[in-house]
Amino acid sequence: MTVASRNRYATRWLVFGLLVVAGLFYVKWYPYYGRAFDAAAHHSIGHSILMGDADAAPSPSWSAAVDYALAYGKAIWKAMVLGLLLGSAVQALLPATAIQRMLGRANFGSTLAGGLLGIPGMMCTCCAAPVVAGLRQQRAAPGASVAFWLSNTLLNPATLVFTGFVLGWQWVGLRIALAIPMVFGLGWLANRLAGPATVAPLDVPVVAESRSAASVARRWLEIFVRMTLRLIPEYIVIVLALGAARAWLFPHIGPEIGNEWYWIAGLAIAGMLFVIPTAGEVPIVQAMLALGMGAGPAAALLFTLPPVSLPSLAMLGRSLPWRLLVALAAAVVAFGVLGGAIAAAAGMR
Repeated sequence: MTVASRNRYATRWLVFGLLVVAGLFYVKWYPYYGRAFDAAAHHSIGHSILMGDADAAPSPSWSAAVDYALAYGKAIWKAMVLGLLLGSAVQALLPATAIQRMLGRANFGSTLAGGLLGIPGMMCTCCAAPVVAGLRQQRAAPGASVAFWLSNTLLNPATLVFTGFVLGWQWVGLRIALAIPMVFGLGWLANRLAGPATVAPLDVPVVAESRSAASVARRWLEIFVRMTLRLIPEYIVIVLALGAARAWLFPHIGPEIGNEWYWIAGLAIAGMLFVIPTAGEVPIVQAMLALGMGAGPAAALLFTLPPVSLPSLAMLGRSLPWRLLVALAAAVVAFGVLGGAIAAAAGMR
């Protein structure tokens, strides 16, 4: 490689690194730093986005759909833009060989690397999805991609801090105890089910690195636009549908929803399907516990609301095999049921 080529590669890595650090600092790290002090002082990080102060979600209607979509969009739009920028930058700026060396093997080391890289991202499942799509386009292994995706939400340091100050540190212990096998165990499962060579094209084929800065910028813009047009419309439609269906997924909340297995299983499934912003599960669970709901269903939601959702599964339908996505959704529900059973048996509140 010539000196000029090395300089071009170094410049692209520098631009990508600056985007990661500056973007995450602005969208995630700095806001959550201040929010942690609010959580410690007030033992709250806001109202439940699911139903506010009410004991039931609004009846299915166009108004309910739009109201939720607007509230959710206001909470996540900056992170979604950053996710699309990062997902396209992975493809336009970084050589596929570098991604393959770091995340391309179907072994535990690659899965571990993917999971660790996802922790500082702290994105919600939908905002992390474009980055996962970009990694897959650059031949990242399924296990590393899934571990990266899940660790953004399940091992989010800010959410763990919020959970401790708002719900109690016993909830943090339970979350960590199950989140680690969820992230890395399901990453291992992804490699077994999909195989390391399974890559579905999303935007453009992997090509030789562009030589000029202008051509790199054009390719980045092209991929960004294509990802946006392909991922966002279906995402908006599903968010609207889920916003309207809140009353069906989450019935009236009160003491009658106890620790029976069917409530734990039912809310685990509902939580897996529904979509929330980062850390949105914390005020949701706090509100439901305050209304008298059992700890078992509450714990099930704590584990199933963040990691996957119907919109994020749809967004990755071209990047990961559907049989793998269905298996991941089922496994998330199973972990939610397990967490609910543990919380109920331990008498957590």
